[in-house]
Amino acid sequence: MNHLPVVDLMIIGIYLIAMIVVGFWFSHKNKTADQFTKAGGLIPGWAIGLSIYATFLSSNTFLGVPGKAFGSNWNSFVFSLSMPLAAWVAVKYFVPFYRSTGKISAYTHLEHRFGPWARTYAVLCFLLTQLARMGSIFFGIALSLQALTGYTMEVIMLITGGCIILYTVMGGIEAVIWTEVVQGVVKTLGALLIIYLVVSNMPGGISKIIEIGKADHKFSLGSFEPAFTQSTFWVVLLYGFFINLNNFGMDQNYVQRYHTAVSPKDAARSVWLCVWIYLPASFLFFIIGSCLYAFYQMNPTLIESVKIQTAAEQLGAAGTTAEISQLAAALKPEDYGDKVMPHFMVTQIPTGLIGLIVSAILAAAMSTISSGMNASATVFSVDIYQRYIRQFQNDKQMLRLLHVATTVFGMLGIIVGILMIGVKSILDVWWQLSGIFAGGMLGLFLLGMLSKKAKNTDGMIATLVGISVILWMSFSYLIPDSYSYLKSTLHANMIIVVGTLSIYLVGVIISFLRKK
Repeated sequence: MNHLPVVDLMIIGIYLIAMIVVGFWFSHKNKTADQFTKAGGLIPGWAIGLSIYATFLSSNTFLGVPGKAFGSNWNSFVFSLSMPLAAWVAVKYFVPFYRSTGKISAYTHLEHRFGPWARTYAVLCFLLTQLARMGSIFFGIALSLQALTGYTMEVIMLITGGCIILYTVMGGIEAVIWTEVVQGVVKTLGALLIIYLVVSNMPGGISKIIEIGKADHKFSLGSFEPAFTQSTFWVVLLYGFFINLNNFGMDQNYVQRYHTAVSPKDAARSVWLCVWIYLPASFLFFIIGSCLYAFYQMNPTLIESVKIQTAAEQLGAAGTTAEISQLAAALKPEDYGDKVMPHFMVTQIPTGLIGLIVSAILAAAMSTISSGMNASATVFSVDIYQRYIRQFQNDKQMLRLLHVATTVFGMLGIIVGILMIGVKSILDVWWQLSGIFAGGMLGLFLLGMLSKKAKNTDGMIATLVGISVILWMSFSYLIPDSYSYLKSTLHANMIIVVGTLSIYLVGVIISFLRKK
């Protein structure tokens, strides 16, 4: 078992205690449900923008992006390039809409537009998306800390999850936002520190990194061919636009923050601030992946160490030395990309700095998980409990419900993280799951917002068609080869694109035919 030096453990411990203290500090303000979910609408726009940025920059970015850049290239960076267009649409249409309704839930509008079924469907999609997000982030935390401490991933998730649940329940959305402001700064500094450490340990420095990266096509944004069966530039651009539009336009994590802003103008500014910070920040993590790739190419013994470690984890205790060596020899960079960053931290980073970088990874994870827990609890309380179980509650009862729901969703996120143990790429799993769950929700919302003629029945039929398309694209690989013509040939990132367009276009066509 590996053991972190006392200095690093103290730094990590101080960071975790500080987050809990912040939650306790804001707990005295959370006397009402409105304060827990909206913070009284008194948060400045710059703080909300940094908070949204911190939510975007999760441990999926901190670990998954360098792993992706190490294993392939910069194709996934196109996701970030799509953000400005999605932000423009959100600021022009979605932010003013939510501020004018005054409803804390992003999904109340769907009931007014199509009926209770639409609201409930969107809420279920959102909650499933959040559980997938929280689970993948818990898995990312455990992946890095296991390499440093030797503790099991399950134990690590339970400990970190307990801390996050504690400060989120105590502090509410205000604690979430202000801790995310700090966490956004911490993890950005952590990324810069990692780049410095890799470059300073790299024989030949930056020029050698660029040389190796060019030789192995590590800086490619992907093929520009108009093909949608592979992860081309256009596939990732479309996926990024629809996912980011869903984030800025429908995700309760972000919609809830619009209500905490002092004014609609501050809410809009917060979106743009997030975009202009996230673009260069995400670029940093692709640079980290390329730097790590070059460093490990110059140190083949380290690559062998990572491959053997990965093979041993895949085979488990039953694997023999010969079997582990045989599997390790067959592994490709994309198979162990997520393992490289933790391995670099264990073997190359000096005492004291490991604690700072682990704190940055924890910051990346905690910000996203805490906001997901708060948003999930809010949606459950407003859209499910008050809608179907008990409509009228006083502030004390509502606040208690929010506390319980926050705790439950935090625990469910830990369980999902445990179930993800063993996946190859955190980023791939999260992108695929978010595409499946978010596609139908975004398509229905766009239909209700853009098509004034679409009615309840139109939306229901369109949603059923869209769900069928999403399920077919997601699981058609299970169809026997004898019926291969029934399989989807599109790349998995196209699920949200095709699913969203299916619901919107089918709804528009049906409403047009009905009118005729």
